[in-house]
Amino acid sequence: MKTLTNLFLCLCLVAGTCVAQAKPKRACSPRNKAFETELKQAMDELNVVGLSIAVVKKNMIIYNNSYGYKDLVTKAPVTNDTYFRIASISKSFSAVSIMQLVEQGKLTLDTDVNDVLNFKVRNPKYPDTPITVEMLLDHTSSLNDSEGYWESLDCITPGKNDNYTKAYNDYMPGTKYEYCNLNFSLLGSIIERVSGERFDLYVLNHILKPLGLNASFNINDIPAKKIGKLYSWDGSKFEEQNAYRPIGPDVMNGYKLTESSVTFSPAGGMKISARNLAKYMLMHMNYGKSPLAKTRILKEESSKLMQVDHTPGFHYGLALEQTDEYTPGDVLVGHTGGAYGLRSAMFFNPSEKYGIVMICSGCNNPTIVLNKIMPIIHKHFIKK
Repeated sequence: MKTLTNLFLCLCLVAGTCVAQAKPKRACSPRNKAFETELKQAMDELNVVGLSIAVVKKNMIIYNNSYGYKDLVTKAPVTNDTYFRIASISKSFSAVSIMQLVEQGKLTLDTDVNDVLNFKVRNPKYPDTPITVEMLLDHTSSLNDSEGYWESLDCITPGKNDNYTKAYNDYMPGTKYEYCNLNFSLLGSIIERVSGERFDLYVLNHILKPLGLNASFNINDIPAKKIGKLYSWDGSKFEEQNAYRPIGPDVMNGYKLTESSVTFSPAGGMKISARNLAKYMLMHMNYGKSPLAKTRILKEESSKLMQVDHTPGFHYGLALEQTDEYTPGDVLVGHTGGAYGLRSAMFFNPSEKYGIVMICSGCNNPTIVLNKIMPIIHKHFIKK
């Protein structure tokens, strides 16, 4: 795999792109050469399959490059237009959708989800305590993922799952934090219920199109030749993961608003390139307004509310967190993703107007790849 990585690093040094709003930086510039050398060493150590990076500084994308393979069988290289399923960074798209609906007065962060959904969501151990929209967004709902979240919402429905009570923790909603994907499966249903639009189409019409982004929660919208496959390491070889299951006509014909939104995985199903994710990040960096598309999709106060700490001790906001885990000494706002062997990150400084997007499609140690590569990007492009 080192040989493969070396080959495509060489190819990318020739073909890599530094886009668009700033004067392009040559891939052979001294800074980029030093960066590529250190990056190559880390990729070799981690046996990275595919990698795509975008860096924003002073509100401009100053670097965008891709490395390795998007398909280990065909040996097709990752390009700057390769789409990846970015896992939990997707949650921020769901949160933006909710905040837009709050701005429209169609619900509030304090809304009891039982007042919106057509099925009951209430911790049976605390039946008199409402679970609110905000509790879903900041993971204080008392829900957990032990009964599943990716196939249907029957996991928390009495009469459909005999063990539904296990999906609730033994503490009062709103009092403790536990990261939970099921929260965002429910938010997908709430978006459909309140807006009257299918989840993927709501995100497309109210976030992606206004920002000029090529992306989708719906795999059927993504050209197959542009998909970056995801790989897990089994200790001796990489295995392709089934991360991009087509949605057949039977599923779409039987689709029911509020009940079927998990089809698109509001918790982790966004498919997007690093470059387009960086453009999306610019909107958050500028508190709801894109400096590229020249359009505002969130009010400033709504965007800021997403970024502030709602969970003391955990530094989690509304689908965005504050951390310096991947950029030591520099606390940034953003989110990570991890699934099917992928690791992704989107982190930014809204006051200084810089940020990093990184997507890795597979490596021999996904638990440390962000900690290895993000500091290299930060050192060469942000600190200097």
